[in-house]
Amino acid sequence: MSVSEFDLIARYFARATPNAVLGPGDDCALLAPSPGTELVVTTDMLVSGTHFFPDTNPRQLGWKTAAVNISDLAAMGAKPRWLLLAGSLPHADEAWIAAFAGGLFECTERYGVDLVGGDTTRGPLNFCITALGEVPTGSALRRDRAVAGDDIWVSGHPGMAALGLAHLQGRVSLPPSLRDVCIAALQQPFPRVELGRALREEGLARAAIDVSDGLLADLGHIAERSCLDAEVSLKDLPPLPLDVDAGLARECQLAGGDDYELVFTAPPASRDGLLALGVRLELPLWRIGRVIKARLGGGEVRLLDENGAVVPMNRRGFDHFGQDGE
Repeated sequence: MSVSEFDLIARYFARATPNAVLGPGDDCALLAPSPGTELVVTTDMLVSGTHFFPDTNPRQLGWKTAAVNISDLAAMGAKPRWLLLAGSLPHADEAWIAAFAGGLFECTERYGVDLVGGDTTRGPLNFCITALGEVPTGSALRRDRAVAGDDIWVSGHPGMAALGLAHLQGRVSLPPSLRDVCIAALQQPFPRVELGRALREEGLARAAIDVSDGLLADLGHIAERSCLDAEVSLKDLPPLPLDVDAGLARECQLAGGDDYELVFTAPPASRDGLLALGVRLELPLWRIGRVIKARLGGGEVRLLDENGAVVPMNRRGFDHFGQDGE
C-alpha cells in the first residue's frame, strides 16, 4: 500500500510546536520573536554523496541535519527557536524515515527547537533546513567584529570528524577506541549553543564562526570580514590524537572541517573568564593565536612554527567548487 507525501508528514514530522503561534498544516508557520530581539536565520543543504554517505545511519543523519544548522545559530550566540525542513527522498521507506525523524527530533528537543514546516518530494536523497533563532537587538556575534590584538580561541578538538571521514574512506585505519570517537564526531556533532550564548551574554568574545569547512578556512572568513589578518601558532593548537599519522592528523585539524566547534576572537582581558567558562561547560577552550593588522586587504591566515616562521599549508579547507570540491 502506497503512502502519500501528506501521510508521511503527518505520521513522522507533525509534532506539537509550543514555541510557534502556528506550526505545520497551513501555507506558512506563524512565529512571534521575543520582544527586543532580532531574528537570526540560516539555511544549509545536505546532499547524499557530498555531505554524507548514502548508507549513513538514518537516525544519526536526522540528528546531523538539524545539528549543522543549529551550529550556525550557536556561532552568533543565538537562542535556537525554529526549524523548517525540506527534503527529497528516492522512495518512501517508512522504517528509514521513522529513524531519520527520530534523530532529528532528538536533536531539536535537546536544544529547545520546534519544527514548524517544510516540504517533501521524490528525488535524489538530500535535505535542506532553514533554522531560526533570536538574539537581543544589536548583540549577535558577527564575523566582522574582530579587533587587532584579539586572541584567537577554538573549542573542543577540531579534526576528529575529518579523521572519522578518512577512516570511512579507507585513507587511514584508526585504532578502535579512536575510530569510535572520530566517527561519532563526524556523524553526530554537538552544536556549541551553550558556549555561543555564554560568549555573547558574558561579553567575552567579539567575533565567532563555526568550523564547518576547516579551522584555517573558517578563521579566514573572520579575518576577511574584519579586514584583518590572523596568526595561528602550531605549538598552541590542541594536542593531536596518539596512534595516528601526525601529518594526517594535523591536516584534519587545520583543514578537515565538519567539526562544528566554534573559533572566536576575544580581547586579552577575557582570558581568565574564558578559562573559567571552559571549566564550567566541561569543554576545553584553546588560545591558538592572535588577530593582527592586515598587510594588504585582510583575510590572510598564517600558520607559525615555534620560532615564528610561516609554515606552508597546501590545503586550508573544503570548497564545493574549488579543488577539494571537484
